[in-house]
Amino acid sequence: MNAQQLRNSILQEAIEGRLVPQDPNDEPASALLERIREEKRRLVKEGKLKKKDLVETPISEDEKPFEIPEGWEWCRMQDVIQFINGRAYKKEELLDKGKYKVLRVGNFFTNDSWYYSDLELPEEKYCNKGDLLYAWSASFGPKIWEGEKTIFHYHIWNVKYSKSLLYREYLFYFFMADKNKIKSSTTGSTMIHVSMENMKPRLIPIPPLTEQKRIVAKIEELMPMVEEYGKAQEALDKLNTELPEKLKKSILQEAIEGRLVPQDPNDEPASVLLDKIRKEKARLVKEGKLKKKDLVETPISEDEIPFEIPESWEWVRLGNVSEIARGGSPRPIKEYLTESPDGLNWIKIGDTDKGGKYINSCKEKIKPEGLKKTRMVHPGDFLLTNSMSFGRPYITNIEGCIHDGWLMISPYAGAFDQSYLYYVLSSAFAHKQFNSKVAGAVVQNLNSDKVAESLIPLPPLAEQHRIVAKIEELFARIDNMKI
Repeated sequence: MNAQQLRNSILQEAIEGRLVPQDPNDEPASALLERIREEKRRLVKEGKLKKKDLVETPISEDEKPFEIPEGWEWCRMQDVIQFINGRAYKKEELLDKGKYKVLRVGNFFTNDSWYYSDLELPEEKYCNKGDLLYAWSASFGPKIWEGEKTIFHYHIWNVKYSKSLLYREYLFYFFMADKNKIKSSTTGSTMIHVSMENMKPRLIPIPPLTEQKRIVAKIEELMPMVEEYGKAQEALDKLNTELPEKLKKSILQEAIEGRLVPQDPNDEPASVLLDKIRKEKARLVKEGKLKKKDLVETPISEDEIPFEIPESWEWVRLGNVSEIARGGSPRPIKEYLTESPDGLNWIKIGDTDKGGKYINSCKEKIKPEGLKKTRMVHPGDFLLTNSMSFGRPYITNIEGCIHDGWLMISPYAGAFDQSYLYYVLSSAFAHKQFNSKVAGAVVQNLNSDKVAESLIPLPPLAEQHRIVAKIEELFARIDNMKI
């Protein structure tokens, strides 16, 4: 149960007579109602009320939404409450400065921007400090006015009642409890209204006046506790949201520093893997698939190394152990899009799930003739976003073409367990490097040369497999964790 649900529950308990015990010595609400009827009969005799104001519409048992204690009474609002409408203003009557503030629904809740008026109106069109008001349009609900004498707008009612029957704060909390139920009586699809015709016949449970005061005292004793509960719940929700991600970041950092799983002296060291990569690159140069300049490795200085790694590991630049190539976009792209069955999958960044690992489908296809202006990728290929939300790694499970917002990373000689590379490039360590390299004042881009410069800790391949297995075991536990 969240704080709002708890607040609603307390208010509901209050208006059902279950929040405080009843006192048999209290004057029952029936006696209070009878005095009000006598007062109304007197006013009819004096010509201040009409005879029709004495007529009370009976309340059937089926109408009563819940049982109330002995000593309480069900009443229709129109029999014990008067709702007085504010004034409907014309635009030219609302001034930037004037004698009186004009209270509108926006001011009622959040808006501190005021209009003013110099009009002198009947006294009933003003509200004064302590008046109970009710906004019946838009963000509707009750408010006890604490400001100066103010003109109130048409979308607000001033709630008048007998103080010998109803305690103002009890009536306020009843309106708060009843607010959600009132929504079912509202009209309007965009701006919600509750009409006076709907409001007047609504039922209100009336306790003895002294019990109303005890109810209010208990509510006001409990509400600060509810606020504290709400703050604690928010903190817990925030922790539940943030802690898993923090734990995962910590695990990835442990992994890339070689502290997540033990090293095995029987593993083939990463230096041997590097020799295989260099031999493969030399072969590709001979075959004309690489240029001689691709054999040149930019040295890594001691100052660049951010942390120590195990003896069997090696620091490498991603571009020295992988081919990094940018996608391409046939233009204008609209002319290449197709729904034909022979179309090629057109893989866009929008086809990914945030925080996801794999690309499993795409929404669009391009004509086969667009292939010469783009790049084809295959299931198992590694992709990295290089624009907008740059630096997010994915592994594609589908064949398709990639636009120039993607980089394709193809490790030489099987240098990486795919998932190990995914987790390295998902780490805060990799993102810090990417953030320092992006270009572009508005749209930031991570080009292939910058990605190629990035440092990557390279463990033995067998250890990469163990690291991946451990990460996925721990991540699964975290995903199932609930504080």
